[in-house]
Amino acid sequence: MNHLVSDSWTIVRRNLIKIKRVPDLIVFTTLQPIMFVLLFGFVFGSLVGSNAEGYREFMMAGIFAQTVVFGGTYTGFGMAEDMQKGVIDRFRTLPMHPGAVLIGRTLSDVVNNTISLVVMAVTGLVIGWRIHAGIVEIVVGFVLLLLFAYAISWIMAFVGLKVRTPEVVGNASFIVIFPLTFIANTFVPSENLPSVLRTFAGWNPVSTLAHAARDNFGNLDALAAQGMSGQAARDAAEYTWALQHAEIYTLAWVLLILVVFVPLSIRTYQRTVLR
Repeated sequence: MNHLVSDSWTIVRRNLIKIKRVPDLIVFTTLQPIMFVLLFGFVFGSLVGSNAEGYREFMMAGIFAQTVVFGGTYTGFGMAEDMQKGVIDRFRTLPMHPGAVLIGRTLSDVVNNTISLVVMAVTGLVIGWRIHAGIVEIVVGFVLLLLFAYAISWIMAFVGLKVRTPEVVGNASFIVIFPLTFIANTFVPSENLPSVLRTFAGWNPVSTLAHAARDNFGNLDALAAQGMSGQAARDAAEYTWALQHAEIYTLAWVLLILVVFVPLSIRTYQRTVLR
C-alpha cells in the first residue's frame, strides 16, 4: 500500500509539474470555464428576458456539471498522449505499482477540475450568481461535482488506453458526452423536454448531479426564472425517483463507475504495456 501511495504521488507531481512548465495548459483550463459561463449566462439568459438573473442562478449548476464531465476527457487525452510518445513504456521499466500511473493521472486531473470550478464560481458571482446556502451545503455541492468528475476520469482513462491516439479520444468522448450533458436539466428544466427526452433526462446522472448541486447551492428555486413558483418548480423537477434522491443516485453512479472501471482500466494498462 505504501508503495502504491508513493508511486501515485510521484505521478501526480509529474503531471502538475507539466502544467507548470507548459503554462498554455492552465490558460485554457481557466479560459474555457469563463467562456462557458459568459456564453450561456448572457446568450441563453437573454431568451428569458427579465428573468435573466434567475436563469443565471439556475444554469450555474448545469455548467459546473457539464464542465467537470468534459474535464474527464483530459485524462483520456493524457493517457493516449503518453502511450503515443512512449512515456508509458518508460514507466514500465521502473519498479512501479501497476495502478500508480492511472491513480496519479486521475488524481492530478481532480486539481484541473478544482481550478475550473473555482474560476467558474468566481465568474458566476461576477455576473450575478448567488449562493443561498450554508458552508456545509456548499462544500457538499462542490465535493459531489469533484467525485463525479473523478469517476468520469476513470472511464476516460480506459478509453485513452484503448484508442491510443489523443485525437480519437476527443472525437469519441464528444459524441457521447455532448448529448449526455444537453439531454438533461443542465440548461433548461427537464419537464420542458419532449416526453422521451424528459424520461431520459430524469434518469440521466448528469441531471441528478446538476439537481443535487443546485439544491446544495440554494438555487433550486431559481427555476422561477422560467415563470414558475419556487415550490411548483421543485414539484415539477422531482418527477423521477432519481431526482427525488439526487445525491444518493449520483453517488451510486460514482460508486458503480469506480467499481467497474478502476480494475478494468488497471487490467487494460497491464495488458497494453506488455504488448
